[in-house]
Amino acid sequence: MVAGEGQDRLAQDFVQFAVEAGVLRFGQFRTKAGRDSPYFFNAGLFDDGAKLGRLAQFYAERIVASGIEFDMLFGPAYKGIPLAAAVAIELARLGRNVPYAYNRKEAKEHGEGGVLVGAPVRGRVLIIDDVMSAGTAARESIALIEAAGARPHAVAIALDRQEMATEAGRDVPHSAVQYVRDRLQLAVCAIAKLDDLLEYLGRHAGDSLGAHHARVLAYRERYGVED
Repeated sequence: MVAGEGQDRLAQDFVQFAVEAGVLRFGQFRTKAGRDSPYFFNAGLFDDGAKLGRLAQFYAERIVASGIEFDMLFGPAYKGIPLAAAVAIELARLGRNVPYAYNRKEAKEHGEGGVLVGAPVRGRVLIIDDVMSAGTAARESIALIEAAGARPHAVAIALDRQEMATEAGRDVPHSAVQYVRDRLQLAVCAIAKLDDLLEYLGRHAGDSLGAHHARVLAYRERYGVED
């Protein structure tokens, strides 16, 4: 099923892909914020070559369409490492060959040492990650990139949950994406948002997928933020 006129085709195709791959699931899931969510997005389940390659195509298309300028990619450990590598391959296939790097969780004491691996971190850096829950990973990546003398410039993610972040265990009136965009001053592009998921479920009214629409909408109304 392909999105119709007036819809974000890329976002709708991505949601369908994530559902069919079993990465986007419905039920009852506890989030890091302690909320009972009616859906769960687990990018770790893009776990074979075909799925990872297709995911990279979605990232690359969204990044190119965003117009964000960048000189290299950075993948925060751990999920961001294969994402950055796969997106670099896809961008090269499209004619945009850029270097990429990633970090280790612990500094290496032998060999080349340090916490950064890959190309020298320099210029305008585009961080590749899966989702944002609190902006913590983005802040850690920013610190590493700045310490290397480069400029953290933007973040590309797969799914924007469009929900309130938590600080000190309390809900705040902005999302992690808004925090990164407005306070950390990084551009953010997402392949799809929660609104796109709701649109997708709404187009499946009457079947098993459409049955989840009401619960996801109620979650959005309770915890959601407006862009």
